[in-house]
Amino acid sequence: MPQPKPLYRPIRARGRITVKDGMNSLERRYAQHLHSRRLAGEIHGFSFERHNLKPADRTYYRPDFEVMLPDGTIEFHEVKGFMRDDANVKIKVAAQQFPQYVFRLVRWDRKTGWKITTYPPHGK
Repeated sequence: MPQPKPLYRPIRARGRITVKDGMNSLERRYAQHLHSRRLAGEIHGFSFERHNLKPADRTYYRPDFEVMLPDGTIEFHEVKGFMRDDANVKIKVAAQQFPQYVFRLVRWDRKTGWKITTYPPHGK
């Protein structure tokens, strides 16, 4: 007699492992960096994954951090330990579609500390 099919199928997890507040360890470290910048008066404030932008049809982009500068300028900071092609395209397209904001890609370098790339690069 044939075996009946199981009622469930094993599910494999996708994406990154997060903790209760939704931040991974690199994002948490960058949040501490932003907090120290806020205490120093360099920024007015910041929030984590507050906005969901729509740079194109059926494409959404949720920047890791919204950062407000003392002059009221809004910046979106994306913290990456590793950059996939789709994430790179999303941040570039978002920077083109929302020119009123500054987009920054933030990476951690063990030798030099935080490495920040601005999109689009100034002067282009």
